[in-house]
Amino acid sequence: MSLYLCVDCGGSKTSAVICDAEGKILGRALGGPSNFAYLSLEAFVLAVKTAVANALKTCTSPPSNDPVALPPIGLSPFAAAWFGVSGVDSPSAVDAITPAISELLGIPAGPRLAVANDTHLLAAPVRMYQDISHAVAVIGGTGSIAVTFSETAGKLQELGRIGGWGWVLGDEGGGFNIGREAVRQILLEYDTASVTGVPPSSSKFKTQVLEKFGVTEVMDILTAVHFSDPSPSTVPEPSVAEYKLVAREKRLSSLSPIVFSAAMEDGDPLALNVLRTCAGTLATQIAVLLGERDDEKPRLVKAQESVISFGGSLVGIKSYRDMILDDLAKRGHVFKYVQFIDDAAAVGAVGLAAGHRQLDSKA
Repeated sequence: MSLYLCVDCGGSKTSAVICDAEGKILGRALGGPSNFAYLSLEAFVLAVKTAVANALKTCTSPPSNDPVALPPIGLSPFAAAWFGVSGVDSPSAVDAITPAISELLGIPAGPRLAVANDTHLLAAPVRMYQDISHAVAVIGGTGSIAVTFSETAGKLQELGRIGGWGWVLGDEGGGFNIGREAVRQILLEYDTASVTGVPPSSSKFKTQVLEKFGVTEVMDILTAVHFSDPSPSTVPEPSVAEYKLVAREKRLSSLSPIVFSAAMEDGDPLALNVLRTCAGTLATQIAVLLGERDDEKPRLVKAQESVISFGGSLVGIKSYRDMILDDLAKRGHVFKYVQFIDDAAAVGAVGLAAGHRQLDSKA
């Protein structure tokens, strides 16, 4: 049986989906985080191996109770594989991981093994519509990135990209950005009160943020945010504040659920403003890729002739996604089609099998 594998490697998890030549999904499994920018090659391969080996359990006859051994013994079970890897942003990064993936799966580097940034998986919807040939793929979850594509003769060509710079330099509209903006706005409100003499109002939202850091005063948040990252050898003690055991990035990104709950469920005005601000920064980045094509800017994409395809936990929340689309609309960018893909690995696996069917039919 010919199997087609797609692996979506992200900052939160690794998702592997396997289907047959007709596009029927036979196996799927999850592994740990696999953003290559944050991992060693060994850790990346281990996350991928865990997901793929478990996905293969239901693809054997009879099904296996244990993860299937990788690298495979003898011929590879895979006719082709498609990897979308967060943190793979250059040809050198692709070259760095492709040999290890090839060895793990038993697939030679070449046309049967595609390795690219994870946004490429989100461009698949451009093939669903006959009247467009451009797609804008936007990831908004742990981090963020936007990439534009054109589709010609069944092949995707990357046109432009922006973002994917990581939490230190960017990730606008992503989880870290939302947590950071929440703390910034709480601090700004507090500092403004020092000038006006009118104390800021209390709210459930602000109380939850303070409790998250184990403090009772707003300015004490600064100590919690800037406290150094824990050493790998740190042994948790009951008396140690929780934030001291968490990396600085996670201290802020972990505020994201609190912000969304306060904004969407409680209608908290400060939390809503945080989300609108972050949605606006992501829209600003996306807008760099959009506009009328001309001789000076031949790689711009016209929204009215394109599909925008979202992927990621945060843009999966419709109200937040709508904030981004509304901001883009105010700038004159209204997309012909809008898609949210909640299972990029499944879409990729089915699309990979379909592409090979088309090639086989023309052979």
